[in-house]
Amino acid sequence: MNFRGKELLVWSLNNYLGLANHPEVRKADEQGAADFGMAYPMGARMMSGNSKYHEQLEQELAAFVGKPDSFLLNFGYQGMVSIIDALLDRNDVVVYDGESHACIVDGLRLHMGKRFVYKHNNIDDCRKQLERATKLAEQTGGGILVITEGVFGMSGAQGKLKEIIDLKKDFKFRLLIDDAHGFGTMGPTGAGTHEAQNCIDGVDVYFATFAKSMAGIGAFVASTEELTNYFRYNMRSQTFAKALPMPMVIGLLKRLELLKNNPELREKLWQVATTLQHGLKERGFDIGVTDTVVTPVFLKGELLEATALTMDLRENYGIFCSIVVYPVIPKGMIELRLIPTAVHTMEDVQRTLDAFSEVAEKLENGYYKESKIPVT
Repeated sequence: MNFRGKELLVWSLNNYLGLANHPEVRKADEQGAADFGMAYPMGARMMSGNSKYHEQLEQELAAFVGKPDSFLLNFGYQGMVSIIDALLDRNDVVVYDGESHACIVDGLRLHMGKRFVYKHNNIDDCRKQLERATKLAEQTGGGILVITEGVFGMSGAQGKLKEIIDLKKDFKFRLLIDDAHGFGTMGPTGAGTHEAQNCIDGVDVYFATFAKSMAGIGAFVASTEELTNYFRYNMRSQTFAKALPMPMVIGLLKRLELLKNNPELREKLWQVATTLQHGLKERGFDIGVTDTVVTPVFLKGELLEATALTMDLRENYGIFCSIVVYPVIPKGMIELRLIPTAVHTMEDVQRTLDAFSEVAEKLENGYYKESKIPVT
């Protein structure tokens, strides 16, 4: 990436499979724009905004993730908020993971009923909250919705989908998962975390975005035909909004084709990720509990040190990565979140490991407590 006139090695791009600049994707995007322009289709899906290409993409996505039907969404964040809004009424009760993404939290803020949060990936606490939710739902006459993520984007941990699904033996609920980071990266075919955990049928509502593995814009929700059709006519953010633009839809069809038919892209992504993660652990870095390609690096330090460290990496080592600080993580901690892709090389990994070793030593020695980092 070119940043202020400098070429940098970047670990912060949502481009897991390297499709953003894939020649076939660029050609499909260009052809879609040439054939239809950026304006088409000019209306909401329910009115004048539908096309055979939108329907084709929905059919192919549904088949790929193992669901009968799917529905395209204009944006991922907005889509999740609207899914939650459409699924629930004031009598329904929600049980959700304590580290759920902001889009889930904001969707729940619209819910006029009761919600219970369980400790992150803690199945015992999930059971406890389901017991509370069941008692309340019996009083209100509503249903129960459990929400978690396939892959948690900050920690890289997988959601405990199979264990949650096992709770259906004792409780009656629907399971909604946000698999933004799992779609395209997880499972034998890349269909998602539910495929990786061999529990496709137990997930009632599957949501993923095009912004990560597909390097695009938009999202989709997949479920039964009945529930998907319900979404088509009851998701206000889609009913009252223009359909996903045709060039993006045409480009997404090509992206999905490449994702399905080129497993070497996913294999390369995992090779880069595992090499990076093993190298970090061998050098004594704390990468938490990640068991996916998301690679967090946890260090001890304050906000000003975190800012200085990332500036040093960027200006003096030519490495661009994102920092995460309080309140996302506890005070006194720094997280550098690395996003590997299929277009990173082993040379990129080695260069990054060497740089991280040097800046970690500087951090430990108090170098970043200085107010200004010299640029070499």
